[in-house]
Formats: sequence, C-alpha cells, structure tokens
Amino acid sequence: MIDFHFKLEFGLKDETKYSDWITRVIVSEGFGIGQVDYIFCSDDYLLNINQQYLNHDTFTDIITFDYSSGSCISGDVFISADRVKENAKTYNVGFEEELLRVMSHGVLHLMGYGDKMDEERELMRKKEDEKIKLFHVEP
Repeated sequence: MIDFHFKLEFGLKDETKYSDWITRVIVSEGFGIGQVDYIFCSDDYLLNINQQYLNHDTFTDIITFDYSSGSCISGDVFISADRVKENAKTYNVGFEEELLRVMSHGVLHLMGYGDKMDEERELMRKKEDEKIKLFHVEP
C-alpha cells in the first residue's frame, strides 16, 4: 500500500494517480509492494531528520528509510517540498516534473539503486527519466 502524509501546507491533486504511478514503477522493476509512506515536509523538518538520524547538517530534498524484505518494497520516503520547489527553479523544470523525479528517486533507492558513485548516478538518472514517463500512462 502506498500512503501520503503531509507535514506542511502541501497536497497532491489526485493521490490515486500518484499511488497508481508508484505501483507501476515498482512492478516495472519486478518488485512487490509492501508499505510505502511518502511524507511531504518542509526544509526544517527534513533537516531535523537528517541531523537526528544521519548526522548530516545539510538541507536535502529526500531521505529514504528502507524496510524492504527481499523483493517486497517497504519504506518511508521523506520529501522536502521546499527543496523540490527550489530544485525545479535551479534545473529550470516544472515543479511537477521535479516532484516526480524525487518521488521515483526514493522508490528506486528502495529497490537497491544507489547514487554515490558517478556510474550509479548515471543509472539512477536514466531510471528516473524512464519512470517519470510512466506517470502519463493510464493503468
């Protein structure tokens, strides 16, 4: 099951559309779905999590906590709506496109994709682009 939670004045216009899309993303990689929670929050909220759990003192757009077991995907995906908005401006893309990129990025981490090395980042970006295209495909 995919659930959405909001810790700030932000919402998704059609949660079912996003949930169906994330389901397609997960299934397209051959995984099953356990419990995936997306928590949309502010920069300060995510900074606190970054400091408390990862000992990082920096703003970030996403933090993923993986509770997956085998090929069943489960986890918490914290997304700073503030960072998504700023990144959309920085990269000169629309807010929705950047939101989809970050949302897919989190679930790709749950499937084992990394982004620490150049090679991993290149594959992650390719997968993000591929998964964003699935958003506009009707189930």
